[in-house]
Amino acid sequence: MLEYYRYRGARALVLMHERYMREFWVMWKQAKAANITLPKTDDPDYESLNHLLHHVLRAARGYMTWMCEKLALPDPQIQPAPPPERAEAEADQYLEQVLERWREPLAGVEEPRFNDTYKSRWGMDYSMDSMLEHAVCHPLRHTFQLQELMGNQK
Repeated sequence: MLEYYRYRGARALVLMHERYMREFWVMWKQAKAANITLPKTDDPDYESLNHLLHHVLRAARGYMTWMCEKLALPDPQIQPAPPPERAEAEADQYLEQVLERWREPLAGVEEPRFNDTYKSRWGMDYSMDSMLEHAVCHPLRHTFQLQELMGNQK
């Protein structure tokens, strides 16, 4: 899968991102079925499970659009994530679209360009490699969070 990537490190991270996004979606559905509640916080992304789902889906789009923008690649044409009130109903379709559009943009980028550093949308400096790693860890972190909450709220 994705054997045509010039930089195998990017290929691995794109495939890992897909795996962990799918695992997050499975865990999110389990948390929803178990009626898990998120800890109280002022962060609007944790207002509800639907807000958390929207946050993870929106971030997946944001990481790739940022990378394409910084590398001067064509817009990957990833649609905006559905809002929290529609996130659950539209997540299957949206997830397939975002993951499909993650597969191609970085395929032709040479390895040295993944070391260039750029300012992220939240003000931190990231190389393309580090942004890809961040994107991989994001759904993984939230999967872990939901697993812990399920264990604590049983």
